[in-house]
Amino acid sequence: MCRDRDVEQDADDDATDTVFTSLLEDSAEELYEQAPCGYLSTLMDGTIAKINTTLLDWLGLSRRDVVGRMRFTDLLTVGGKLYHETHFAPLLQMKGEVNGIALDLKAADGQRLPVLVTSKVKTSHDGEPMLVRSTVFDARDRRAYETELLRARRQAEADRERLQEALAVLQQSLLPSTLPTVPGLEVASHYHTASPDLIGGDFYDLFPLDGTRWAFFLGDVCGKGPKAAAVTSLTRYTLRAAALHEPDPVNVLATLNTVLHERYTGSEPRYCTAIFGFLEPQSDGCAVHLASGGHPPALVQRADAYADYLPTPGGMLIGVLPGAQFTAARTVLLPGDTLLLYTDGLTEARIGPGRELYGDDALRAFTAARTPAGPQALITALTGLLAGFGEGLDDDTALLAFGVPASLPDQPLRVDD
Repeated sequence: MCRDRDVEQDADDDATDTVFTSLLEDSAEELYEQAPCGYLSTLMDGTIAKINTTLLDWLGLSRRDVVGRMRFTDLLTVGGKLYHETHFAPLLQMKGEVNGIALDLKAADGQRLPVLVTSKVKTSHDGEPMLVRSTVFDARDRRAYETELLRARRQAEADRERLQEALAVLQQSLLPSTLPTVPGLEVASHYHTASPDLIGGDFYDLFPLDGTRWAFFLGDVCGKGPKAAAVTSLTRYTLRAAALHEPDPVNVLATLNTVLHERYTGSEPRYCTAIFGFLEPQSDGCAVHLASGGHPPALVQRADAYADYLPTPGGMLIGVLPGAQFTAARTVLLPGDTLLLYTDGLTEARIGPGRELYGDDALRAFTAARTPAGPQALITALTGLLAGFGEGLDDDTALLAFGVPASLPDQPLRVDD
């Protein structure tokens, strides 16, 4: 019984093999004529000696109209002929073959047929060129895809440009358009945007309080994008409002801490670091009273080229805890002195083969090595430093500097960068 089943199975297998073999019994002529791509052979002067049915059907031409009567260039559009003469033919003559060249053929009805052409020169035993064999692939679907891809790319670039313009406007709205004039002081600032596609969280401001005092702040909101911008806006307006009622910079930061903590408790906390302070210009300099909340310390460049940080240890992040502690500091700027505020994009830039942090010590050494020449000179030097970091500078950076001119001018000074 098993033997009979085996015999039946063998018979079925033989029948299947017979059918399969018959399907593959294509003649060489049929394989050439009905290939899924176009074939043609031309003499060395371009006269078409042989062409398959597939290509004739694509072009809507008959064999009698083509073979021996037309040259390969006769099948090309005007642009295709020009490219053939200037690139295709010279390259084929030099190398003996070309691969995947994009050309446009001209069909009988005038329609363009995008194709990819691969050609190879056939030579005699003596190495003399005899004819050119070419394979032609229909590239209409590919050309349509490339056209759509190009259209989508152009649309994406236009959308990106509009987005960058909108972000630039929004970013500028979070910064002072110009720095005010402070009697007896020179002031300067700079803002570096790490990416035009993301709005940063760095901010600064300088504004008058009364006839003798000025308030300033500089800080950094965690994160980027629209949500960070909302925190930045709230932070700026809160600090401005608190400065009108609180004479102590520690209390100003405490007010901001309360606002941020109450507003952003829950699943998505938001916080920032900041330095806030008051300036009180005097006849022989300027008194500075500031407080820090988790922010890098201010750096003082003295007229004798000495540079060091103004210590504000222990200041906590603003908005994280309900009873955060902040650290105050005082100093007096004398003629030739400059006070620098900055965000951590500067000190956390990556440098060298090991991608080390630039760091506080390097910033202090850089500042000490500069001849004291006022806030604008220092900001200009730091702007060049930032540019030198290249791709190592991957965060936004805000710079704000105040200084007392070495010789007090009759008119107040203001510099914006």
